[in-house]
Amino acid sequence: MLRRQFYDILLKWKENPKKKALLVTGARQIGKTSLIRQFGRERYRRFVELNFLETPRAAEIFRAGRDADTVLLGLTALLGVSLIPGETLIFFDEIQECPEARTAIKFLVEDGRCDYIESGSLLGVNSGEAVSYPVGFEEIRQMFPMDLEEFAWANGIGSEVIEALRYAFETGTAVTPAVHESMLRLFQGYVVTGGMPAVVQEFVSSRDMGRVVSLQRDILRLYRLDITKYARSGREKIRDIFDRIPAQLSDKNRRFMLSSIDKTARIRRYEESFVWLCDAGAALPCYNVNEPVPPLRFNEQRTLFKLFMGDTGLLCAAGLENVQFDILNGDLSVNMGGILENVFAQMLVRNGFPLWYFTRQKYGEVDFLLQKGRKCLPVEIKSGRDYRRHAALDHLLDAAAWGLDSACVFCRGNVEIAGRVRYLPWYMGMFLKQEERPSFRVDFSSVDRLRQIR
Repeated sequence: MLRRQFYDILLKWKENPKKKALLVTGARQIGKTSLIRQFGRERYRRFVELNFLETPRAAEIFRAGRDADTVLLGLTALLGVSLIPGETLIFFDEIQECPEARTAIKFLVEDGRCDYIESGSLLGVNSGEAVSYPVGFEEIRQMFPMDLEEFAWANGIGSEVIEALRYAFETGTAVTPAVHESMLRLFQGYVVTGGMPAVVQEFVSSRDMGRVVSLQRDILRLYRLDITKYARSGREKIRDIFDRIPAQLSDKNRRFMLSSIDKTARIRRYEESFVWLCDAGAALPCYNVNEPVPPLRFNEQRTLFKLFMGDTGLLCAAGLENVQFDILNGDLSVNMGGILENVFAQMLVRNGFPLWYFTRQKYGEVDFLLQKGRKCLPVEIKSGRDYRRHAALDHLLDAAAWGLDSACVFCRGNVEIAGRVRYLPWYMGMFLKQEERPSFRVDFSSVDRLRQIR
């Protein structure tokens, strides 16, 4: 069984004495179901699974009534199981197929006899609407494809190596040459494999890229079938956008150009299609900003954007013949720039960052702008060996009006600090994470005193 970091989130949820139902969302084929099954069987005396896609008649349980007694009676009758109060996990899979089940969660959580996990792929968000969402009774967590650290674990890289690399990232010290070269090779493997667990398992087990690519193309076909099944309208537009992502990323400026679909196309007519793909986890948007000044969301231009694929392995399989051979042999040249940007988009989103980029004729283009607290961090992804040349980044740092004090360049080189620029090897992208929001208490003692006076 592949080790996943999301397992720790499940453990933390279970330990909460005031837990709500846990709704696990995410794209197809990222391992939600298998991980929840593993967790349920390892951490509970009784694990009950109900898949609404495989068992459509299960929806009848919730049409009969939504109170806890009726639902649990119907569930045990349908599945032929008994429940152990306080030690049973009930897993509702593909919950988007039964909106009534989500509505009933409120009553089941209030009842308290069992714990509940729901799972649904964002590809199914349009299949139906719940009569009433269980606001206040669900904790929603998004799961992502396997990240580079999980890929390293799957390939036998121990935690001590990861921690040594993390220390080098945090302290700005160089990695030993042998470890650096090995991690570059591992990163190249991750680029072509991506983070779909079945694909990673095949890569680890066989090292057969033909079988790996075949699995990836099966997943791409499944994504296209889901567009047909779940999109209520605009299916052709959604498929057109999805299929054109590889070609758009191979273009020099990476921007998604609607004119490639239709010369008369306007963003307003296609906006819902882009939103559908992004909500499904199949695509990742990266919007242009007017100025590199926090909050970046206030400066974004939603009509200018790049569109990345949710998994870089799928990108490689989608439209780039034999690119896997070149990448595995270390050829991440300028023609591979779109692939490298995509893998970093995938890593950054997984690490909690919304995606923005900056371009202006006077300055040039910077690949990503990240907001870390109240500061803005420009990030460049370099595929070639001349990674110390970055005119746009220099122009941005030299602009006194914006006061940027540091930047990152991810490249094939080792860790190095030169002035305000940190050069980091590609594989260290896994350590660049969004800062956790600090918790704090609000002092309302003066208001309380006023209340007493009244």
